Amino acid sequence: MRLCELRQKEVINVCSCASMGCVIDVDIDPQNGQVLALIVPGPGRFSTLFGRDHECLIPWHCICQIGDEIILVELKEPHPPKR
Repeated sequence: MRLCELRQKEVINVCSCASMGCVIDVDIDPQNGQVLALIVPGPGRFSTLFGRDHECLIPWHCICQIGDEIILVELKEPHPPKR
């Protein structure tokens, strides 16, 4: 699967039954090329017009299923990416 295909899928957290948005990037281990996590936009400050405070990191082991249109994840609380 290519990143452009992942970016078209909506991420749903099965713990909260809430949409987290669509994938904007992936975290890849440069040593072996494995995907470590998906990155989705974090909650907006006031609205999407004013940008976002951070992004949410979804570790690969939290992904339940990748379907044709959505990605189901089991995430107790979103994690901001390490910078």
